[in-house]
Amino acid sequence: MHELVAYAANPATSRGRQFNEAPPAGRTEFQRDRDRIIHSTAFRRLEYKTQVFVNHEGDLFRTRLTHSIEVAQIGRSVARTLGLNEDLVEAVSLAHDLGHTPFGHAGQDALNECMKEFGGFEHNLQSLRVVDVLEQRYAAFEGLNLCFETREGILKHCSVKNAQKLGEIGERFIRKQRPSLEAQIANLADEIAYNNHDVDDGLRSGLITIEQLSSVGIFSRHLDSVKAQYPSLVDRRLIHETVRRMINTLVSDLTGRSKALIAQSHPQRIDEVRDATPLIAFSAGIQQEQQELKKFLHQHLYQHYKVARMSNKAKRIVTDLFRAFLTDSRLLPPEFQARAESDLPRAIADYVAGMTDRYAIREHRRLFSVEET
Repeated sequence: MHELVAYAANPATSRGRQFNEAPPAGRTEFQRDRDRIIHSTAFRRLEYKTQVFVNHEGDLFRTRLTHSIEVAQIGRSVARTLGLNEDLVEAVSLAHDLGHTPFGHAGQDALNECMKEFGGFEHNLQSLRVVDVLEQRYAAFEGLNLCFETREGILKHCSVKNAQKLGEIGERFIRKQRPSLEAQIANLADEIAYNNHDVDDGLRSGLITIEQLSSVGIFSRHLDSVKAQYPSLVDRRLIHETVRRMINTLVSDLTGRSKALIAQSHPQRIDEVRDATPLIAFSAGIQQEQQELKKFLHQHLYQHYKVARMSNKAKRIVTDLFRAFLTDSRLLPPEFQARAESDLPRAIADYVAGMTDRYAIREHRRLFSVEET
């Protein structure tokens, strides 16, 4: 591991785990967290969960798993340049989507609507619930028993109402503090990854075109640069080269602006990072370009009629499943029935949220089709 700056998250001075364990041999505490996340059931399921396109629509589109790996790669690069803890960034990046429902945001919206009377559903909170409670792998405790710093990085957003129920991990939302710089990096690496890779997948699918994207400043600027340097380049290589340069620009800008903000704030300890304004950020110009790209993707890709049709089906599947289990809890698998005795709606949400796209479709057929068993 490279030498850490004084205000980096240091595994040797971690705020610890919920259940005491002997220190790991041959690896740091944050490396142990990363390894536990990679070996978890929820992490493996990300391979079959949607990013934008439903999993069975094509083998080349991003899934939650490939997205998480790409976030970790971007995050580690930024952390290394800034002298921060790469292993913590990687752990947070790999775990940040563990609580996502099948069918992406459409599934989350549907499950949140179903849970409205029972406390709601939010994938950030569910990701924390996965690593704290739902993973059943160890004899001594439920969950993965991750370090405080990893858990706080996973919990990117939280209402004050929910934070009050979470104890120590929710305090920063009540006090309006920041998480570690490593958690801030993972958050923006997520934004870089999904914006640019949704561009790539959107073009690959044919739902958006290069001509449409040419109206977006950051894409147009890099496309023109590639065409000027390689006038004969066409098709996939033209798109890949453009997206690659966009990511490089965003990473370079994020690193440079963050260096400047850190120098201005001059933190000496991680506690000073928590009390400061956000120190990991894009420059104003790049942030504006990012917002323009996000707005374009929302209008032309996420709201595309073909995506909307699949989203509508996805919401119906999630809603039907939830209502069926709520009406008759005997339909739940045995391992969820015990949990349902104390909180049936939450047990159903845990079951549905843990489904892959393909499993949710099959489960819906099993429950509602007379031809399935």
